[in-house]
Amino acid sequence: MELSWEKAKFQIKKSIPEHSYRMWIEPLALLECDAAGITLGTPNDYFIKRIKENYLDIFKREFSNLGRSIDIKFQVNGKHDTKGSKKSPDQKKGQPAKQPAKSPANNLIKSKFGSAYPALAVRQWKKPEQATLPGLDASFNGGRMLKKGYTFDDFVVGDNSNFAYSASLSLAQGNKNGAGILYLLGKTGLGKSHLSQAVGHHMMANKISNRVYYVTAEDFTNEMIFSLRNHTIERFKEKYRSKCDVLILEDIHFLSGKIATQKELAITLDYLLDADKKIIFSGCELPDEIPKLNDQLKSRLSMGLVTEIEAPDYKTRLRILKKKSNTLGCKVPMMVNEYIAQELCDDVRQLESGLFGVVAKGQIMGRNIDIELAKSVLDNITKNRKRISIDLIKQLVCSEFSISEQDIMSKSRKRIIVKPRQVAMFLAKKYTDQPIKKIGSSFKKYHATAIYSVNAIEKEIKQRGVLCEQINYISKKIEAGKF
Repeated sequence: MELSWEKAKFQIKKSIPEHSYRMWIEPLALLECDAAGITLGTPNDYFIKRIKENYLDIFKREFSNLGRSIDIKFQVNGKHDTKGSKKSPDQKKGQPAKQPAKSPANNLIKSKFGSAYPALAVRQWKKPEQATLPGLDASFNGGRMLKKGYTFDDFVVGDNSNFAYSASLSLAQGNKNGAGILYLLGKTGLGKSHLSQAVGHHMMANKISNRVYYVTAEDFTNEMIFSLRNHTIERFKEKYRSKCDVLILEDIHFLSGKIATQKELAITLDYLLDADKKIIFSGCELPDEIPKLNDQLKSRLSMGLVTEIEAPDYKTRLRILKKKSNTLGCKVPMMVNEYIAQELCDDVRQLESGLFGVVAKGQIMGRNIDIELAKSVLDNITKNRKRISIDLIKQLVCSEFSISEQDIMSKSRKRIIVKPRQVAMFLAKKYTDQPIKKIGSSFKKYHATAIYSVNAIEKEIKQRGVLCEQINYISKKIEAGKF
């Protein structure tokens, strides 16, 4: 069951935005498991409420895909299950509950894969360094925790990322001839987060600065709103304007349409720039291409060096796989690595998924890792992806919403047309490799409209309404190849 949880979590990571995974899924820890279900540890009660409202159905879906129908419970560290489980007979009043013993399966996985690879290591729950949600507590000092493996030493440099790597390292080393502002541009899964966090790791490890704040644009927005509501806005301003030496801000596109946050961030950036502080941004689009972004913030985001990370070429993919294999502590034959590198060419995350699947299946089935095994795993990854196109998604969406393809391509601004069009653009971005400009032009729209559409649907999905159910229904059809 432990491995099933890790496999389900790994699949969830591919199906939701990265910042959402880091905030809500990654902190979960497996506390107990049996044939009937699992108990997951969380930092607090609000965390449980959020998980149940937004992600519980996703958990059940992924376990169902693994052939399991289980009961999922949640428990705050130090408390008892929120569904009303009773105290253990061995637990006396005033004494904390015993921690679950490490299972043989846990030891096996750790010995095989190593705890350095979080997608594979089964974590035993321990109290996190911050027990409240990032961005919601004014006392939270440095944003998110930097990932342990996201260092310059662990980044595989290729022609696709050489300039971005050099620029990031130069900024981290504090070279006077280097830029103090860096904008990392690239698609999801290519290494933007790795490089931006590597800057923070380097500066702290070399005692250049310990005041490194790593947050997403969503974190920044949530924290500002919390401060306003709780009359602590001055502390919020002081934190980012006076107590920050390095600001790492990810997912800039999230600021689209958030006027108040944009104004506050623009002022904050002025303070940091005047004090010669370091700033790293990352995003999937250039500042000028993000809709509903005010001119003041656009100009500040564009002041620094813009570096783009592209998809890795074959040689780089092969080197990435070799390094990941070593990290897993598994000997993967060269022929298998070469096969994976040839078949999976979109991004680093896809490579990791393929390698993890091959290694995990080999361990579970007790088989040697060979080409035949790799093909059986990668067929499931590549089969549907090759067949999915923007035109196919248009047809599915039009059928689901009972409109014509002529309607979805029209200039109509009626809600019954606009909403399906936005859904189609969102699904096109999720399931195809086409750039956002291509997606926009496929619907006879500007790329800014496509970006806005994707962001709008992401917000509606969080509300878990009827539209979310329709999108999940279409997504299942796409993933199952039923088109």
